Amino acid sequence: MTGDKPSHNIDNGNGRSGSAGRLEIDTPVVSDGPELYRITRDSAVLDVNSSYAYLLWCRDFAQTSAVARIDGAVVGFVTGYVRPDAPDTLVVWQIAVDASQRGGGVAGRLLGHLVDRVLPHGVRYLETTITADNAASISLFTALARKRAANLERSELFTADLFPDAHLGEDLYRIGPFEPVPAAAAGS
Repeated sequence: MTGDKPSHNIDNGNGRSGSAGRLEIDTPVVSDGPELYRITRDSAVLDVNSSYAYLLWCRDFAQTSAVARIDGAVVGFVTGYVRPDAPDTLVVWQIAVDASQRGGGVAGRLLGHLVDRVLPHGVRYLETTITADNAASISLFTALARKRAANLERSELFTADLFPDAHLGEDLYRIGPFEPVPAAAAGS
C-alpha cells in the first residue's frame, strides 16, 4: 500500500476490546505516527523513540507494521521489519496497546494479522527481543507460537552491560517456521 489512506481490513475477532466500536486492523500511514508515539510514551514501559522515528516507521516500514483502530482512532500498533540479512525473518520492534484497550486481545490480533500479511512474501520466522521482567510480552509471543504450532527458541542476545544506559538485557525470541496461510483463509 502506498499513500496516506488506511486499508481498513476488518479484524474477524470478536471486535470487542474495551470499547463499543468495531476493531479494524490497517497498514499504518504517516499521520498515525503521532499516535504510535503517544501510545508508546503512555505505556510507561516501552523504550520511547523520537517522534520523528514513528513518522519514518509509518512511511518506510508500513508493509511490515500494523495499527488497530476503533472508530477510526489508533488504539494499538505493531512495528516490524524484514531482516536485511535474513529475508525470511520478520523482526517485531514494538507492540503496544492503548491503556483503554488492554486485556481485550488487541495485541494478539495485531500480531496474527501481521504474520498472515507477511507470509506470502516469504517470511517464515518472527524474531523479537524481550526483557526477562516483561511477563506480558513473554506470554503474548508464547501464545502466538502455540496458536501457530510453531517452535519458540529463546536465547540471550543483548546483555545489560552492552547498553550505555540503565537497561535490562534483551533475550531473543525466535518463532517459526510458520506454515503458509491457505489461499482461502488469506482472502477472508
